[in-house]
Amino acid sequence: MVVKILKYTEKAVKVFLETGTRFPRRVLWAMGLVKYSAAKANVDLGLLKPSIGEAICKASLELAEGLHDSEVIVDVFQTGSATGLNINVNEVIAMRASEICGCDVHPYDHVNMCQSTNDVVTSAIRISASADIGENLEPTLNEFIQSLEELVGKVGHVIKPGRTHLRDALPITMGLEFKAFLDAFKHDLMLIKSVGEYVKEIPLGGTAVGTGINAHPDFPKLAVEHLRNLTKIDVRLSEVKTRGMRLLSDLVALSSSLRVLALDIFRLCQDLRLMYSGPNTCINEVEIPQEVPGSSIMPGKENPVTVEAAMLAAAQVIGLDHSNNIAGMLGEFELSMGIPLIAYNIHTQIALLTEAMRKLNTYVIKKLTPNADRARELAERSQALITVITPLIGYDKAAILVKGLKEDRRLGEILKELGLKDEEIAELTDLNMLVRPGILAKKKG
Repeated sequence: MVVKILKYTEKAVKVFLETGTRFPRRVLWAMGLVKYSAAKANVDLGLLKPSIGEAICKASLELAEGLHDSEVIVDVFQTGSATGLNINVNEVIAMRASEICGCDVHPYDHVNMCQSTNDVVTSAIRISASADIGENLEPTLNEFIQSLEELVGKVGHVIKPGRTHLRDALPITMGLEFKAFLDAFKHDLMLIKSVGEYVKEIPLGGTAVGTGINAHPDFPKLAVEHLRNLTKIDVRLSEVKTRGMRLLSDLVALSSSLRVLALDIFRLCQDLRLMYSGPNTCINEVEIPQEVPGSSIMPGKENPVTVEAAMLAAAQVIGLDHSNNIAGMLGEFELSMGIPLIAYNIHTQIALLTEAMRKLNTYVIKKLTPNADRARELAERSQALITVITPLIGYDKAAILVKGLKEDRRLGEILKELGLKDEEIAELTDLNMLVRPGILAKKKG
């Protein structure tokens, strides 16, 4: 029995690539639930004996729960339709179901009844992606957003120099800088949710080419009802099943939304590294406590290790998105040839982003403290302050002011030498006025 059932898998692993790359746990979970739902539907329709159907259901749930992961041995880098995955799963379930019922359960005639690889795997990877997004990425992103909101409140009063082209610009608050990222991450969440609804449309029941041949007309509806009950995900049948089989555009769109999130994480981390740079020879506007030494040779050195690790993860997500774009173009006519690859990549992207945000939240965002005095000192030395002061003191005095600031002198000191009174200097150097909307020269006038 075992030799008979594993016949395909044993041969397939020899002709597929042997990279050691296995399908993510979540994909196997979804495959198990699709097989369970298919067996249930076939029993409901009188196509499958209840004893065989129940045995398949039990074996499929075991697969979904991870009890047979070691038996799904086909590589991700296999036939582009993922037939290797589907038949490997069929054989594993058939072997276990045969043990459960003490009868001969066939991997094709019974486990694969009313199905084809082409509609099963394309459905399973959409279900698995939806589950991973809903259970892992979205909750983590929500927590990240909440922590950013708290950080914005904590540093909202801190005035620092703005920088454009890495050169001095007008003052800004640290709160406003982080608020920009907060707004971006909120939009990222909305984008992912929106695309996620598209991904929940599955082509189950389309069988080989989307026509539903060799499947009962009521099979898709019944199977999807069972899937919804099992997964608690609002999966629904595609109106045009051929679309979900020949095109992976929805998954490419999901990957693109993950790329956008990765870009925003990368940019946030890039700014954090610069703000944390120093402490004595660079910007040093924030403090981020570190858990591990930064150097094996320089005692006391501290590096933004979590920030940098998150940047590496973001870079990988961006690279995988490019791979997914190519995977989405693979295939002709009725079937995509990039199914196994995009399934693997999507879950890798979700895992990387989830872990990056979780660690950033715990070790960076929640622990960051502003070096407010240092930030204000740098803001007072910015040559860009001349932009708003020139209309008030005139061009000639402003030129002297520029020279003094280039000599690293304090703004108030130079203004006093130019003959301004203390109260006038206090008004001109009030940075709080410079981080609000308005035209300072008109207010003075």
